[in-house]
Amino acid sequence: MEVRIYYEDTDCGGVVYYANYLKYFERARTQYLEDRGLSVANLMRAGRLFVVVHAEVEYRAPAYYGETLDIETTIPEMSPATIRFAHVVRERQSRRLVVEGSARLAVTDGNGKVKRLDKHTVATLQSDPRGC
Repeated sequence: MEVRIYYEDTDCGGVVYYANYLKYFERARTQYLEDRGLSVANLMRAGRLFVVVHAEVEYRAPAYYGETLDIETTIPEMSPATIRFAHVVRERQSRRLVVEGSARLAVTDGNGKVKRLDKHTVATLQSDPRGC
């Protein structure tokens, strides 16, 4: 996924504000699912909501206002009720490694009760060569 860095994404020095990477990861996860035909809106209507239960970010190099980032997203692990998404962020032109991170999401029913992933979602994600 591509992210263009706007002024609103940066601190007073023109460097991407550290917390914004978590927002970029969220967009990348949603895009990853949508690209595979898994509509987050449809999953929500079916009573399956994803909640982040753990997140990690390793900052490798700054990214600056005006640059474009490429975010590669994979699924290295999946259990019956959780998915771990891994993200690698590079600056598009130089290919400089900017950030690496991951987030583990649990599937809930919307009331906080953990649910299992449905068979269609599991099959779709397992059939992806970039995933588990």
